[in-house]
Amino acid sequence: MKMWKTKKGNTIIQVIDKRSNSYLITMEDMQVLVDTGRTSSFSKLIKNLNILSDEKTPLKHLFLTHSHYDHCQNAAKLKDKYQCEIWLSEHEEDFGKSGFTPLPNGTFLLSKWISSLGQKLPNKIFSYSEFSTDVLIRKEDKIETNGLKVILSPGHTKGSISLIVDEEIAIVGDAMFGIFRNSIMPPFADDQKAMLQSWGKLLDSKAQIFLPGHGKEIKRSLLQKEYNKRLKNEII
Repeated sequence: MKMWKTKKGNTIIQVIDKRSNSYLITMEDMQVLVDTGRTSSFSKLIKNLNILSDEKTPLKHLFLTHSHYDHCQNAAKLKDKYQCEIWLSEHEEDFGKSGFTPLPNGTFLLSKWISSLGQKLPNKIFSYSEFSTDVLIRKEDKIETNGLKVILSPGHTKGSISLIVDEEIAIVGDAMFGIFRNSIMPPFADDQKAMLQSWGKLLDSKAQIFLPGHGKEIKRSLLQKEYNKRLKNEII
C-alpha cells in the first residue's frame, strides 16, 4: 500500500488500486475514506481497513468524489459496517438514492465511441447499491473540517469534489487521470470547460501532489503544464 505523509503528520494510504483508487486518510483521532472502488475490490478494501483501523482512530467519514459506480459501489456496505457518514455533492444525492449515475461523455474520439456505446447498455451494468447521503456538500466553494478542505471541482460530473489534506495533497477523483504518459486529461467528462476551470482552482491551492481516482500520483508541475497548454489553445 502506497503512503504519503503531510508535514503535520497525517497520512494518506492507497488502500485499493488497479482499476479504481481508494484512499484512507489517518488523522490523530479519526480516519476518512475517499471513494470505495468497485464491488470486486470489497474484500481487499476491508482487509486493508482492518489492518489500518483501530478504536482510537475509527472510520468516521466516507467522502465520495462523485457517484459513478466505480467510485461508490461499496458505499452502502461500508456505511452499514462502520456507521460512517457519507459526504457527497448535493448535485448527486438523487443518484445515490437511485443506485445509478449516468455515464459521462467522451473527451476524444475513442472515448466518445465508448461512452455512446455504454449509454445504450442496461443501467444495471453500471449500478450500485442505493445509499443515503449524510452530509450534502452544497454551493460553498470551500468547506473545512479538521485539517481537510473540500473544493468543488465539477467537470467530470456536475457534482465532482476534491479533498485537500493539510494544504499539501489533493485527492481529486476523476478531475485528472494518472494513467496516460504526459497527459492528465480524463477520457470522460460531461463539461470539459468546467473541468479545466477546476484545474485552475486546484492550482490556486498549495497542493503539490494530486492523487487521482485512476492511475498514479500527479505532480503539480504536470498539472500546471497541462493547464497552461489548454489556456494557450483557448480551450477554456
